[in-house]
Amino acid sequence: MKAQIKEEDVRKIQFTGRSSYILSLPKAWVREMNLAAGDAVTVSKIDDSSLLIKPKTTRVEKKPEALILVTRDDNPSSLARKIVSVYLVGYGNIQIQSREGKLTPAQRNAVKSLVRTKLVGTEIVDDSSEKITLQILLSLSELSIENAVRRMYLIASSMHRDAIAALGELGKDAAEEVILTDDEVDRFDFYVIRQLKFAIESQTALNAVGLKDRRDLLSYRLIIKSLERIADHASGIAENVKTIENPLPKQIFQKIQDFSDYSLETLDNAMTALLKRDYALADEVVEMAQKAPRLEREILELADSKFKIEELSILRVILEDIRRSAEYAGDIAEIVLNLTIENMVVRQ
Repeated sequence: MKAQIKEEDVRKIQFTGRSSYILSLPKAWVREMNLAAGDAVTVSKIDDSSLLIKPKTTRVEKKPEALILVTRDDNPSSLARKIVSVYLVGYGNIQIQSREGKLTPAQRNAVKSLVRTKLVGTEIVDDSSEKITLQILLSLSELSIENAVRRMYLIASSMHRDAIAALGELGKDAAEEVILTDDEVDRFDFYVIRQLKFAIESQTALNAVGLKDRRDLLSYRLIIKSLERIADHASGIAENVKTIENPLPKQIFQKIQDFSDYSLETLDNAMTALLKRDYALADEVVEMAQKAPRLEREILELADSKFKIEELSILRVILEDIRRSAEYAGDIAEIVLNLTIENMVVRQ
């Protein structure tokens, strides 16, 4: 059955067909679903006594333009943080304008660097000495939350793999590339947070970003935090590679390589469990992650007599980065357990 919101009263739905009658709805419901006069909805029968009313479109309300006024004394780093906060809230256009005529070169550079390295789907559409206007061009349908999380995972795991390769070869340039790549993970981290903040506003918004249940919002916020930390640990490994002067003994490096492979396998399985909503696999990943401290201790015991104190301290930090990556993968798996536990419960 089709129905239409009456123009003279947005709270009421006019049903048309063989008979005509009016159903009043609470205004809060209409606002939450972003319904307006003239919008079409569908009505379907659930059981003998219930009807389901759904909007035929997923039109979502966009936030107006945000204006950030800047003085010459404003710190460029503080300005960048303010822009990030506005971006995360969900504004589609952000205007940065000087109160005193012109933006300083440092402020302008901070804005441009931020757009280039941190904000997904954002372009500078107006650039003058007095103001810079940013527009977020990426639509909700172009990059869902799940796809953005998948991109974060692929970048973070690649960073880890490249950092270990740089360790084996003492490749300083390769290590620096890993460190620079961390910005890519931050970009998707900010983007997903922006989408999650948007999705919490209504069921329509939730559907628009590719999720079905509002309980998923907290889960995905924790998942991207774990992925962001895994990328940070890969960057930490790379930072330490830049300080090492002598190649590692082959036996020690092979143990590190095996430990790294184990950590990456844990992450791969955790993400597979998430994307497939596989409770059994997630449970196995939690068990895998719990073995990481033992593998770390075995390498340290082997290296204890082969390294100087300074070298051993660097090795400890690298091994901790690998272990923590496996543990964050275990955290993701535990979230999957919570997301999928209802599939394992026998209802009585």
